[in-house]
Amino acid sequence: MSTLAEQRRGHELRLVIFAGIITAAAYTLASLGQNSEIPPRILPFLGFLLLILMSAHIAVRLLAPGADGTLLPLAVMLNGLGYVMIARLSERLAGLQTTWTFIGVAAFAATLLVVQRVNDLARFKWTFFVVGAGLLMLPMVPGLGFSSGGARIWVSIGPINFQPGEFAKLALALFFAAYLAETRELIKQNTWKVGPFQLPEPRDLLPLLGAWGFSVVLMVGQKDLGSSLLFFTLFIVMVWIATEKASFLAVGAVLFAMSATVAYFLFDHVQTRVSIWLDPWSSYRGKGYQIAQSMFALGSGGLGGTGLGLGDPTRIPEAKNDFIFAAIGEELGLFGATAILIAFLLLAGAGLRTAMRAKRDFAKLLAVGLTTILSVQAFIIIGGVIRVVPLTGITLPFVSYGGSSLVANYVLLALLLRISDNTAKRLGEAPDAMSVTERFEAARARRVARRTGDTE
Repeated sequence: MSTLAEQRRGHELRLVIFAGIITAAAYTLASLGQNSEIPPRILPFLGFLLLILMSAHIAVRLLAPGADGTLLPLAVMLNGLGYVMIARLSERLAGLQTTWTFIGVAAFAATLLVVQRVNDLARFKWTFFVVGAGLLMLPMVPGLGFSSGGARIWVSIGPINFQPGEFAKLALALFFAAYLAETRELIKQNTWKVGPFQLPEPRDLLPLLGAWGFSVVLMVGQKDLGSSLLFFTLFIVMVWIATEKASFLAVGAVLFAMSATVAYFLFDHVQTRVSIWLDPWSSYRGKGYQIAQSMFALGSGGLGGTGLGLGDPTRIPEAKNDFIFAAIGEELGLFGATAILIAFLLLAGAGLRTAMRAKRDFAKLLAVGLTTILSVQAFIIIGGVIRVVPLTGITLPFVSYGGSSLVANYVLLALLLRISDNTAKRLGEAPDAMSVTERFEAARARRVARRTGDTE
């Protein structure tokens, strides 16, 4: 391992340990504030926490030694603080979140192990499209899909309930990145003239528009407006980065305004969300109760918060999911809420730095797409809680309760780290060893050569 790669892993280890210390301290303070005693299972908790964090770090050290050293610590800190707040709300949900965290870290390590060269994924762009479309349609299948909170985005298979849309967004980001990397020059040419306008050829743009339109229309049909906005933003940002033309942003803004207007007049639940966004107090005992309670919680938190375990976040409906940011703001105050925002800003900055360093179009576009998913998702839900935008049901990455979101986000994190590691190897910052697939093929070639030699 090169000196630079060793430094990155050393910094990562120290930051991961620091994130673990913050989580353990927060867990202890929450228990003291709630029960006035140190939790008796603090040592097993610390041991299990250390095991999970070290497992993630060791996976990066062995499988992606040249990767960025800040992505993993930021993610585990957000995950840890979210876990503390979930444990504060429900011990049962905390146990489930622990299980999902373990599964998420396992998926993280498996992704790093399987995906050794991120550019190899570009060959499977249509497979990713089919997988993404299938996952989006899965909640509509009778007997599998069911509605919760007004949105039909859940699938039940035996005792397991999950949101396939969380994994569909990764598949579609991979498809968009691969397709745009292949056709970006053709799309930039604008050889199709329609009146005074110069547009890309329909055959180059229609597959993209079809994939985007299918995902958005389906998500609107499922009344999952948060995911619809996420897919829309993902599509527009990736086309803009691929073509380097701001006109696509302008067209996207116009399309968004038109779509939002149509959705407002077509769907009653959109009108309801806009009305409670503008004035939650007039419907305090009805639809506006959640928003009003979150505002009360944030207001009572003040600058320094009520203290972990000393607030009353259970008054906020869905505090574990949509409104976990309000619960954090109540007990940690403006300072704690700002720390969460800064963590997401640092994640976004690290993701964009990874994209800027990447040399190949697919890796660059994929890093932009994955960073957009994290950043926009955080903006949508935090903005909804503090009434910057109308509230839409979506999870806060790594923080909110939910297995589907947590596992999908750890896979997303692993892909970003793999892009960063591949770039570091290409720049000579880390040794470029053979991938697992290449080693397997080399071993098979040697066995074939030996059998051929024996036969001769």
